[in-house]
Amino acid sequence: GSSIMPGKVNPVIPEVMNQVAFEVIGNDITVTLASEAGQLQLNAFEPIMGWSLFKSIRHLANACGTLRRNCVDGIEPNREFLARRVRESVTLVTALNPIIGYEKAALIAKTALATGGPIDVVAESLGILTREQMDALLVPEHLTQPVRLSTPVPAAAVPTGTEAANPTPST
Repeated sequence: GSSIMPGKVNPVIPEVMNQVAFEVIGNDITVTLASEAGQLQLNAFEPIMGWSLFKSIRHLANACGTLRRNCVDGIEPNREFLARRVRESVTLVTALNPIIGYEKAALIAKTALATGGPIDVVAESLGILTREQMDALLVPEHLTQPVRLSTPVPAAAVPTGTEAANPTPST
């Protein structure tokens, strides 16, 4: 808790992780300098190298265990909130480039950013894609996992008057 802000949870465990990271960085510099200072076939600085390395390993192991037990364990994602944030992300418009072209995708993105509107609503209001087409095309699971490029876009998802709807025959 906090003495000046009731209900606040102080981030002491993540701060401990930072402190351990700073120590490990310092130990890494110690090992680097000690290894550079070694001469001929004998490095008189091996003891400090070993000490620094093992101290870093021990402190990282202890700090990671503390972080897991006192900070990470018990964290539950707010799946509805996260799913909404993904669906509303303007970056999803990038996936539309091969279907509607860069100019139309950029128009959707710029309009959504300027108005604060969801990209599916913006695309529909601009007459580029319906919300149903957007839902069919922008399935986050499909956009974040490898898929076969030969898989055709569902016919219901391809808007008329686009490059995908009117492919140019190859010669």
